[in-house]
Amino acid sequence: MAEVSLRVDGMSCEGCSKRLQAALSALVGVQQAQVTLKPGQAVVQYDEAQLTVQDLKESIEDSGFDVLN
Repeated sequence: MAEVSLRVDGMSCEGCSKRLQAALSALVGVQQAQVTLKPGQAVVQYDEAQLTVQDLKESIEDSGFDVLN
């Protein structure tokens, strides 16, 4: 398992962070996702054989948020 921490912009409430956490958690290969409103961060543990960091970034962007790193 790998872990990545991504800075996320565009979340304005706890509902946003929960929605993003659910979207990331639903991806095949994600073992755990934690999204926090402040400081605007997503920490994801995932299987590198099934997902790439780019896949995670695309999921975040598809959910309506921006990835800052």
